Order: sequence, then C-alpha cells, then structure tokens
Amino acid sequence: MKSIQFFFDFVSPYAYLAFQRLPKVLQGSSYHVAYKPVVLGGIFKEQGITAPASIPVKHDWIRRHTLWLAEEQGDHAFRWPDIHPFNSVGLSRLALACSVHGSINRFTAQTIFEHVWHGGADPLSPARLQALEVQLQAQLAQSTAYPLGSDANKLLLRALTQEAVDAGVFGVPAYVVDGQMLWGLDALPMLKQLIQEEE
Repeated sequence: MKSIQFFFDFVSPYAYLAFQRLPKVLQGSSYHVAYKPVVLGGIFKEQGITAPASIPVKHDWIRRHTLWLAEEQGDHAFRWPDIHPFNSVGLSRLALACSVHGSINRFTAQTIFEHVWHGGADPLSPARLQALEVQLQAQLAQSTAYPLGSDANKLLLRALTQEAVDAGVFGVPAYVVDGQMLWGLDALPMLKQLIQEEE
C-alpha cells in the first residue's frame, strides 16, 4: 500500500485544519497516511526561517484567517487556545508514546489536535494534560516502544523532525508522496490530484 507522510506540529492551526480535511481528500484512494509529529521550531531553525508567530502582524493574520477557514469548512468547535504560541514538544512526545512504529494513529492525532484547537483553553494546563492522558490511556497501554520521558521517545521526535528537513519540509502541514513534498493547507487539492494520478 502506498503511503503519505503527513508532517505536522500540534501548535499549527493550519496543520489542524489540514488534518480535518484529509479524509475527504483521500476518499476513494488506497493510500495510507503516516502521521508524524515534528518540532516546527526545529524545522524553522534548520531552514533559517523566522517563525510567523514571532511577527505580531503575521500572527494576527494567521489567527483571523484560520478562524475564517474553520467557519468555511463548518468546524464550529475550532477556537484558538488562550496562549499561543506555546511549547508543543510535550504534546508531540505524548503522541509518540502512543506510537508503535514511529508514526501515530489518527485517533491519537485527533484527540491531541482537539485538545489544543477546541474550546480555547490553555493546552498546557496540568489538569487538562492529565485529562488528555486519561483519554489516551488505551493507546499508551498498547504502546511500549517509546514511553513518555524516555530517551527513545525524545530521539524519535528528533529523528522525525530531521526526516522532515531531509525531505525538504520548511513548514507544516507538509505531505511527502513518492519523494515529492507538498506544503500547506492550500496544497490539499494538489495532493488529491497527485494521488489520483498515481492510483
């Protein structure tokens, strides 16, 4: 089965919106998605890019744009968290603690994305993080290769980030199909055409 490498960071609203749209894009195809969390800040550093969130006018635009996009796609639960940007590394490590083979399943990704982008609360609040771990308890219990806090878990996140950089990724969401990298929420129609041509 052919696969799409989907690189994302939970801090990115565009990655969340792309994640929500992916099933429709892939409808009718035989492609499997490998969901791979990365450290967006590490990618920016490696590629020499200034983080958009560090530029106030750009950050404000991203907020307004993504709120509008969410309404357009009927996602009425979408809310920006109280604090943004925030350090999402802990959330990515939690996701990878649910991993069996170095990528996570859709349930894990969706649970964490919704934790961040639904409701508007602080995603790093200790009480909310504890509740999130409870939601993922079954996934955590099944996956023992990359336990939370372990060196294996930390190294896997670094390796996935480097894998993205090596594939030419310079931001998220990014998709790699047959060695071709596509970037951004607005690249989803291009992704759909590409996989249709490859089927």
